[in-house]
Amino acid sequence: MNVAKQDVTFTSEGLNCKGWLYLPEGEESGKKPAIVMAHGFNAVKEMHLKSFAEKFAEEGFVVLVFDYRFIGESEGEPRQHVIPAEHHKDYRNAISWISNHDQVDANRIGIWGTGYSGAHVLHLAAIDSRVKAVVAQAPVVNGLKSARRLMRNDVFQGFVQNLSAYRLARYMGAAHQYVPVVAPEGEVSALPIPDAFEWFTETGNTVAPNWENRVTLESMEALLEYSPDSTIERISPTPLLMLVAESDQLATADLSIEAFHKAHEPKKLMIFPGGHYSAYTEPGLSVFLPPQVEWFKEHLL
Repeated sequence: MNVAKQDVTFTSEGLNCKGWLYLPEGEESGKKPAIVMAHGFNAVKEMHLKSFAEKFAEEGFVVLVFDYRFIGESEGEPRQHVIPAEHHKDYRNAISWISNHDQVDANRIGIWGTGYSGAHVLHLAAIDSRVKAVVAQAPVVNGLKSARRLMRNDVFQGFVQNLSAYRLARYMGAAHQYVPVVAPEGEVSALPIPDAFEWFTETGNTVAPNWENRVTLESMEALLEYSPDSTIERISPTPLLMLVAESDQLATADLSIEAFHKAHEPKKLMIFPGGHYSAYTEPGLSVFLPPQVEWFKEHLL
């Protein structure tokens, strides 16, 4: 199927979110199912999401890919403010917007997420009955547990104390503080693993020049509070596909599998070789993407 791509804008909490809308063009008439997509932790839509969106659209889905408020092309201050509760609002407003599109069947909407947004779609599928199918790729199912895996205990305790001091400073009117998303090994960053530094640096330089290597410290506080694994059993009867990378250092396989076992049917778990960022480009893309296409086709088409 041929695909038309449009730049679109929708409002979320009074601000404009920028996105891409992919429309399949073929002989089939009638309204089509839709998929809503956004990226992971502080990543922008230009960071390889088109590979997924284009394939979904070629298979007959209307696809909306968007940047959250505060990130990328979307509006909002402070910039680089990565707060799950705000992302949830943006996803839900995106679902409302696409539901009203004249080519979309509002009763056949799926959501897709990866990494941090993989966590978001787990949460949203548990609470929003408009969602009829969900794909979570390498989801961060528990922010606190993941953070503790990435830091020595003494470093983690100091980190928590700094966040507490920063909360008091914010209350007293201090300006927002930032931390790099990635940094060379040994330097402070939000995602302190070599894979993350390599992927964000290379991807930012090659396909996403508007990406910014920083997040607010509030974002880190919100990460520690985030646990979509606590509501995963509520997703049923919405069909859930979870894809896990066996060598993932950010969304570790054991935590994802543990969370998956809490979910009820219908569900499917697939484990693939590679790390957290393996799915975005070849050869990993050709491994991760086909079962996602088939899942959405089975449950929305």
